[in-house]
Amino acid sequence: MTRIFLCVVLFFSVLASSLQAQNSGKRRLTDRDDLYGWEAVGRLDIGNQGFCTGTLIAQDTVLTAAHCALDKKTGKPYAPGEVTFRAGLSDGEALADRKVIQIAVHPDFVANAPVSIPRIRIDVALMRLEEPIPYSIADPFALHNGRVPDGEISVASYGRGRADAITRQRSCRILQRAEGIISFNCDVTFGSSGSAILARSGPRWQILSVTSAMSTDGRYKVGYGMELAGIVAELKAILRRDAPRPVATIRRLQPGSAKSGSGAKFISSGGS
Repeated sequence: MTRIFLCVVLFFSVLASSLQAQNSGKRRLTDRDDLYGWEAVGRLDIGNQGFCTGTLIAQDTVLTAAHCALDKKTGKPYAPGEVTFRAGLSDGEALADRKVIQIAVHPDFVANAPVSIPRIRIDVALMRLEEPIPYSIADPFALHNGRVPDGEISVASYGRGRADAITRQRSCRILQRAEGIISFNCDVTFGSSGSAILARSGPRWQILSVTSAMSTDGRYKVGYGMELAGIVAELKAILRRDAPRPVATIRRLQPGSAKSGSGAKFISSGGS
């Protein structure tokens, strides 16, 4: 850690000791009624290596932390199919399972670098799914834009000791928001990495930040995330630029027939 980051951690750890206990307002979302409105939150299963939390921001796009998206051994994004997004996972059953086929992270993010303020600012990843998840199953969250006047936020995540269902903390608080970093007193833990920090906008919550790191004084935790607008726009551009191209296949058709045969050859994008 840099000296600046250590100072930030120590300052907020002391501040957190005066805050309300962090287990207040937490609820485990298990049945369909509990999950209503939170179906877009899912567990990202990374092979046999563990899991993080991700959130749909489009039918085929998951927002999470960059350190959840890179293989620590190679420093590169996980290969297509290595990560599975399990929307609304509860007690072994997901509303939808989708393989991740493309990952975008900031080019300056280094998988095994120590935690620092510059690293937290870019600890964001977008993951493209093999197939969109219909709105009838999960309604993606929008990004929050602007201030949060009362500082009230919420988090819904998986984590150590609560890996089998979403745990939602209904209300926690922003501690400070400056220099591209947002610190908060939500109860995050291992596995909560990548979870969306949510701020209310009208009747629904929107994504303010993504959980990147935490500190603790042994009793209270302080979480850290980043401002999203700029980096998410960059990552969307990377997804578009590097999107997998559909594979062209050859199909033989007989004239005047839909049956395969020895007639003219047609190129069909994506197969048929």
